[in-house]
Amino acid sequence: MSQSSRKAWMESVITSSTELKLSMIRQHAEAQIQEANQNEMCYEEFLARLLQKECDARLEASRYNRIRLAKFTHKKYLEDLSVSDLPEDAQKKLKQLKSLDFIREGRNVILSGNPGTGKTHMGLGLGIKACLEGYKVWFTTVPLLINQIKECRAQQTLRAFQNRFEKYDLVIADEMGYISFDKEGSELLFTHLSLRAGRKSTIITTNLSFERWGEIFQDPVMTAAMIDRLTHQSYIVNMNGNSYRMKETKEWLSKQQLG
Repeated sequence: MSQSSRKAWMESVITSSTELKLSMIRQHAEAQIQEANQNEMCYEEFLARLLQKECDARLEASRYNRIRLAKFTHKKYLEDLSVSDLPEDAQKKLKQLKSLDFIREGRNVILSGNPGTGKTHMGLGLGIKACLEGYKVWFTTVPLLINQIKECRAQQTLRAFQNRFEKYDLVIADEMGYISFDKEGSELLFTHLSLRAGRKSTIITTNLSFERWGEIFQDPVMTAAMIDRLTHQSYIVNMNGNSYRMKETKEWLSKQQLG
């Protein structure tokens, strides 16, 4: 192929790949051609490698977008958990939860225990793993969720919010029990979590045992209904144990003193 023909061919590839939004092919076609010529690569292998670059880039972009849209407050990964420092029940159930079968089965996970034992870290880690494996995830705190529902109702956009809320493969509702709700907030939370019950997965982290949920819902009947709805065929993980955060703080202070 002459130099002019080769130039025209490359311009055609760049134009077509730009039009088709094939950014990796646009960026790497020339380098891939050079590699193919040097290694006497057949046409089939050349095409397969070029298309694989495009697929890999799109897969990575979709993972990034799912994580971005999930609204995680922190990037915490399961690999960063010190498993030996987790409460005993969490250690036993972590392997099963990491399989993400609970999402495929539409089952809930309740992480219940005293502060600092790794509840939020586990929730975030499972959420990020779910994003990486193609699931649509949303992270929020329970107080923020109630406020958002109230705002949507006031702005008459509640139906649109409910449609989105129902479709997430996994919702992580953090900090159940840190703030009590008024009657309206309790009813709205119950209604929206009920939309997902038995079909889509929700992870709840709470510092209160079920016996104390009446303190935040302030309605015995609704409390009983909420517990029944959320715990049906769910994974309940006892997170009572030594504070994971306190141990990290002590280690940090010790390093500062040594320094």
